[in-house]
This record gives sequence, structure tokens and C-alpha cells, in this order.
Amino acid sequence: MPTELIGVASIVVIVTLVFLRVPVAVSMGIVGTLGYAIVDDFDSALNRLAATPFELSEGYSLSVVPLFILMGAVAARSGMSQDLFKAANALFAGRRGTVAMAAVGACAAFGAICGSSLATAATMSRIAIPEMRRLGYDERLATGAVASGGTLGILIPPSVILIIYAVIAQASVAQLFAAGLLPGLVLTVLHVIVIACLVAWRPNLAPAVSQGRMSLTERMTDIAGIWQMAVLFIIAVGGIYAGFFSPTEAAAVGSLAAILLGFATRKISVAALLDAAAETVRTTAVLFFIVIMAFVYSYFLVLTQLPQGLVEYVVAAQWSPMAVIIALVLFYLILGCFLDALGMILVTVPVFLPLVVSLGFSPIWFGVLLVIVVEIGLITPPVGMNLFVIKAQLPDISLQTLYRGVLPFLSAGVTLIVLLLIFPELALWLPGRLFG
Repeated sequence: MPTELIGVASIVVIVTLVFLRVPVAVSMGIVGTLGYAIVDDFDSALNRLAATPFELSEGYSLSVVPLFILMGAVAARSGMSQDLFKAANALFAGRRGTVAMAAVGACAAFGAICGSSLATAATMSRIAIPEMRRLGYDERLATGAVASGGTLGILIPPSVILIIYAVIAQASVAQLFAAGLLPGLVLTVLHVIVIACLVAWRPNLAPAVSQGRMSLTERMTDIAGIWQMAVLFIIAVGGIYAGFFSPTEAAAVGSLAAILLGFATRKISVAALLDAAAETVRTTAVLFFIVIMAFVYSYFLVLTQLPQGLVEYVVAAQWSPMAVIIALVLFYLILGCFLDALGMILVTVPVFLPLVVSLGFSPIWFGVLLVIVVEIGLITPPVGMNLFVIKAQLPDISLQTLYRGVLPFLSAGVTLIVLLLIFPELALWLPGRLFG
């Protein structure tokens, strides 16, 4: 059997194993090791399996992951999510659908510190959805706004998914952070537009006035309450953009700042800090195990020459570059209905990225496009991890309500994909200005 066909078969086997509830890391590790043994020999496969953890542990780039996770865990325990929700609510106050818009804005801002869609959805579902239910919002709008707003957490920097993509694609974390900022802000605005259109079309989805009118002083007081988050964002992300810190240095300084702010404002205790550290260790261990197995699988794919074969096939078929990108987007949208975000990136990037680069596209631009498509997968039935996170937090809400609530918000992600295909500078302009 040609080695390229072995590579294709390996992808089918991994997807099948994931469908059978085998963890994606275990699936990639098993297929990668056995595939390596088939293409080369069993001793070489075991040597590769043993060497990969040591090679990755020596890499400086992965050290940024636990530090940003720690910063997000400390920020979550410091009550910043409630402050963000109050500030966003003050910003939109007086409009129909204001609390749903506030939930989206708070999700975007919290995601900028937390870096995790699942954590953002879990946190904001406990804060925003009960408030919207109390005020008489339709549950479909309430849950849809939080589920879809939670996906902003993996696009707006600092983003753990962008860091993992950078490691796999050997791209610059700083450039990816810069590339994700403007699309993340645009996507946030698109979510607000979707809410405005929904409540204009069906006014019964939200009360006419969500709360009493707020004075300018009250608005400014609530908005000023996010100063801690602003400080962390300026230190962590602004420091990277300004060239003061590397991503790892920014993550370390940001984590220390989050801890000091938490203790200075008396919003975090020693016990909470230890809990945040334990969460960081658990999350980092899971992510690193997945990344190690992904690299084992990537080494196997290199042996099969599947990426090179895919490039040669597309060249021979004379597909236009844009046709290839559109085909990949459709493939990812379908795959997102069944696989989780991290699994999609780790399994497919080693296969498709060489093809994308050979067609003249920037790996930075493709990374942002890929993350947006993956975001849609987080709210697409039947998997839709954000939907299940909200269901776990609020068991009395049916999955049917969650599915119906999130459907209108898919239009925001699709619109941004179209904008990126037509105007790639939306993602490339800021990295070009900051890093040349």
C-alpha cells in the first residue's frame, strides 16, 4: 500500500476512534505509533514515542501555556467576570436586548484574559443567564448569546488555541495574537448586531427596558470597575505588541500582576490561589499530553509524505487557491459537528498547512481563519462543547432550547469567514504594522 494511502487511512481511524469516545490524545498516540511502525519499523516508532516528550519539554515556546492558564484561573477567582458583566451592561443600558449584548461583551473581555471558550461559557452562564431569566428574556436568546459569545475566548488574545496552533505550525505567537485581535473585535460587533436584529424582528425575545435608566455617573462607575482586567490586558497583550516582552515573559508578568491585584483588592485568598494553581497543573498536563501525542502523529505523517502528496494532487488538478481554501472551510465546518476544537487543529494542521502555504497563503492568516471555523464547531450540534457546558451549569434548560438559541449566531462566524476570505488584511494588517 502506498504510504500516502496509509496516511489517509490513519485520519479515518482517528476520527472513528474519537466517535467511539476514545480521547483524541490516545487516538493520535496509538495511530501515530502503530503507523510509524508500519511505515518504518517498531523500534524506530518506540524511539520516536520516547524522544518526543523530551524534545518538547526543551522547547521554550510551550512555557507560555501554563502561565497564561494561571493568569486566567486567578482572574476568574478574583471576581473579574462579574465586574465585566456590570461594565458591559452599563455600556449597552437603555436598549432592548441590553443584557444579552452585555453578556457577549463580557464574554469577549473575559476571554481576553481567560483564553478558553469553555471556561468563558461556564463562567458567564452562571452570571448572565440567571439575570436574563429574571428579567424575562427568552431562554433561547439568553443561552444562544452566552454559548456563542463564549467562542470569542479562543480568538481574542491571549488564546490558548492560538498558542497550540503556533507550536504545531511553528509560527510566531506574538504575530498570531496580533492577527486575532481585529477579527475578534469584529466578531464581537457581529454578535451584537445579531442580537439587535433578533430583538427588532421578534421583540418578545427581550423586554423593552431591561433595567432602570442609569445616570452617566453610574455608567462610568460600573465601566471603571474593569480596571483590573484592563491592567492585565495592557501588561500581557500590550507588552507583547509594544515589544517590551516576549509572549512567555508577558504571561509570567501578567500572572504575577493578577495575583498581586487579587490580594491587593482582597478578592482572592491563599486557598483560592492554591486552587488556581492546581487547576493550572491539571489543565496544562492534559494539554501537554495532547500536544505530545499530536507531535508523534505528525512525525508519522511526515513519513507517509501525505502533505506533499496532497500538494502535488492539488497542483495536478489545477484547483484555484481560493477554491482550495473554500473546500477546507467546508470540510472543517462539517468536521466541527463531530470533533472538538483542539482535536481538529492537532489532527489536520500537519496535513493541510503545507498545502495552504504552497498556495501562497500566510500561515498566520490561515491560523486565524482556522480558529474562527473551529469556534463555529464549538456551538454546532451535535457536539457543540459550549452547549454542553451550559447544559451542565443549568440542567433545567433543554438541549433543544440551546440548539435553537445558538443557530442565529452562526451567521456572525460565517460572515467573518467571508470577510477574511475577501479582505485577508483584516488579520494581516496589525501584525504587519507591529512586526514588519
